[in-house]
Amino acid sequence: MKKQGPNLENLPDILTLKQACEVLNCHPNTLRKWDNRGILKAMRFGSRRDRRYKKKDVIVFIKKANHH
Repeated sequence: MKKQGPNLENLPDILTLKQACEVLNCHPNTLRKWDNRGILKAMRFGSRRDRRYKKKDVIVFIKKANHH
């Protein structure tokens, strides 16, 4: 049985890198590369410049990926 990722409806509007990775089933470095290339942009927070992703941006990304 395949492990299910988190339900998007239950997640907050702003996702951590880890949460976004779980939703998209990808490695954190993949998301970092996508951010650097402008494929899925992240917001940066705090002195460590941690990446955060808008849930709505992740949903749009998934919909675009499913149409190709």
